[in-house]
Amino acid sequence: MGKLAKKVDNHVGERIRERRTMMGLTQEHLAQALNISYQQVQKYETGANRVSAGRLYEIAKRLEVDVAYFFEHLEPLAATTPLEHGGKNRSTIELVRNYGEIEETAVKSAVSGLIKSLAGKDRRRKSA
Repeated sequence: MGKLAKKVDNHVGERIRERRTMMGLTQEHLAQALNISYQQVQKYETGANRVSAGRLYEIAKRLEVDVAYFFEHLEPLAATTPLEHGGKNRSTIELVRNYGEIEETAVKSAVSGLIKSLAGKDRRRKSA
């Protein structure tokens, strides 16, 4: 598990504990409401176990808060890097999808060669 994920898991667990105690509930009370063991609640609160999206939604309902409550006051996280391979470029995504649907190997190879040629990769490879 990455450092960022662990940091978020710990924060969510702390927020669960904070809200539970604000409502005057014990780990046992929350566990019974969720139909799980109090040990599981303890593991969520300490960040030892990751809370799934479905379980977090259920916890939010039992603790009478919006799911966003668990992420409030989370320290700003590291800047995300853009997705590679056209993650934000619609035409690139469509190109890749359409290319993947070509069944004929010869046609697929020809299209790949055309794209490489247009991108200038053939020239770079030959001159290298």
